[in-house]
Amino acid sequence: MSDPTPIETDGAPSNDNPYSQGVRAGDTLHVSGYGPVDPATGEAVDGEIEAQTEQVLENIAAVVSEAGGDGLADVVKVTVYLTDLEDYERVNEAYGAQFGDEPPARVCVEVSRLPEDVCVEMDATAYLG
Repeated sequence: MSDPTPIETDGAPSNDNPYSQGVRAGDTLHVSGYGPVDPATGEAVDGEIEAQTEQVLENIAAVVSEAGGDGLADVVKVTVYLTDLEDYERVNEAYGAQFGDEPPARVCVEVSRLPEDVCVEMDATAYLG
């Protein structure tokens, strides 16, 4: 197995907190949790939960692509964190539109609060073999 390699890209939000945007270990990529933050502005996107979900997935796709993968097509597992499960169906619609007929394995949990008081955050695992 190869040594873990941190992945960094301008295509996803970054900050000065002590974590990598992603870490590749062999053919597996672990993508850190992302909220709906626009990497160009560093600010959470305005709009409904669907727009926020799309931004989160764009951030994850950027990290996967930087690691040599094919964006969301290589994602095999996602954890979704919602501050309100009332948004569950709307997030499912936006999420499903991005992943299509063969979505990855997934967990969805309600949490009391997320950084920057956003409504949704996701982390992911991708297989780059």
